[in-house]
Amino acid sequence: MPADTAPMNLTHHFLIAMPGVEDASFSRSVVYLCEHSERGALGLIINKPTPISLEGLFEKVDLSLGREDLTLQPVFQGGPVQTERGFVLHEAMRGPQESEDESPYASTMTIPGGLEMTTSKDVLEALAHGAGPRRVLVTLGYSAWGEGQLESELAENSWLTVGADVSVIFETPVQERYDRALGLLGLQSWMLSPEAGHA
Repeated sequence: MPADTAPMNLTHHFLIAMPGVEDASFSRSVVYLCEHSERGALGLIINKPTPISLEGLFEKVDLSLGREDLTLQPVFQGGPVQTERGFVLHEAMRGPQESEDESPYASTMTIPGGLEMTTSKDVLEALAHGAGPRRVLVTLGYSAWGEGQLESELAENSWLTVGADVSVIFETPVQERYDRALGLLGLQSWMLSPEAGHA
């Protein structure tokens, strides 16, 4: 790579699976990338709900969900890595005394673009008390790529990329998220060929 070429950074972008992606975890998936660097990438699939509701998840961790607006929201399959572990994608939470890179939760990744991903139970405890972030997406598991792996998959045309729109994550019905993400590129699914690289 020439010295004057900046490395690709797709943090706060969507990866949209091309029709040729046959891996069941990623077929027709939209992945929100929380982090992307030369070391690899980490993201959460935002359009593959599990049969578990947030209320059901809270019961499993001995909490009662104190937010009626979230009771029936599904828990999502975030990816094939650490599928027993919860990940909470949410709007940034700031107290009046906190700086931009501080979070009220113990284990939070701040994502450029106004979102955070929290893995500590304290965010669930806040929701149990009727507080916490206004909008959340909870997943079990996450998606990860090692150094150069995502770039290789992009070169093979396995994914389309587009800057993330948080309304797709929090406001778009689950079954419409794939098409809505494609729409950010001005595309519709019928325009994509199952043969990689031919849109």
